[in-house]
Amino acid sequence: MIIIGWILLGLLVVVSFWFALTYNKFVNLQVRSEEAWRGIDTLLRKRADLIPNLVETVKGYAGHEREIFEKVAEARSASLRARTPKEQGEADNMLAGTLKTLFAVAENYPQLKANENFMGLQKSLENIEEELARSRRYYNAFVRDLNTAVRVFPQNIVAALFGIKEREFYMLPSEAMQEPPKVSFTS
Repeated sequence: MIIIGWILLGLLVVVSFWFALTYNKFVNLQVRSEEAWRGIDTLLRKRADLIPNLVETVKGYAGHEREIFEKVAEARSASLRARTPKEQGEADNMLAGTLKTLFAVAENYPQLKANENFMGLQKSLENIEEELARSRRYYNAFVRDLNTAVRVFPQNIVAALFGIKEREFYMLPSEAMQEPPKVSFTS
């Protein structure tokens, strides 16, 4: 009888230890995925801060293209307002489309393409887009790990007990958006 009591106590300790380790794994994955999302958010804000400078530079050469500048400003605002990965993906799609239009307009102005300030802004935007692509992959890797852990038995029991939910992947709405936009004007 005493042996059964010790076995049950040992089993209870092992199960409690497993619950604690599993819960801590979930907390770690949640924190890391939130950190990864904040990294994306930081880069998006950096990109949004760069866009007005880019628009002003292009305006100096193509001031009559007012409709394009308004669309870029609207898309930038939508990107800043987005809160979820889905909203951000849609906003990125709209922003990339307007930036492509802006760069197409810039293509018509050889003096602008030779402008050192414009070239620097273009390079900065290109670097930010590459960083964003890496950050999206980093975020999605943690989301994948968290979502897998939430679904897998017996970890799904711990997730359900503590109300741990799956996170949304960062998905770009169109296939064309899977790669960072090319912003080079070199022939």
